[in-house]
Amino acid sequence: MLYRLRVEIAKFGIIGAISYAIDVTIFNVLRFAGAPGLLNDKPLTAKAISVACATTFAYFGNRFWTFKTRVRTSLRREYVLFFVLNGIAMLIALACLGISHYGLDMKTPLADNISANGFGLVLGTVFRFWAYNKWVFKAA
Repeated sequence: MLYRLRVEIAKFGIIGAISYAIDVTIFNVLRFAGAPGLLNDKPLTAKAISVACATTFAYFGNRFWTFKTRVRTSLRREYVLFFVLNGIAMLIALACLGISHYGLDMKTPLADNISANGFGLVLGTVFRFWAYNKWVFKAA
């Protein structure tokens, strides 16, 4: 049981790292590529789009690799739950970004990345692993 949990955490971390790279890359391209970027003045929109792309990758990686030994329920049930829970995790990241960017008036690229892709990511990741185990990819 403990070995299986460690393997799942490791796989979850690998999928998460790839998803993180997708998220951060898309976020920064939308915000800053082309000086100014397509969504330079819309950091929350850029983050929502980048998270949606990364989440799509993460769902398939987790379903077919990380939690492949778990009991399967309908694809629709898992997909909907996965995205709802990721929506909550995205709100955590958006809250961190919103507080930093608008509440604390920290509007530099570094500040936006630290708040959204640092604090927001860590808090969202802890929530996601717990929620996936509890509701999406249930143990037998």
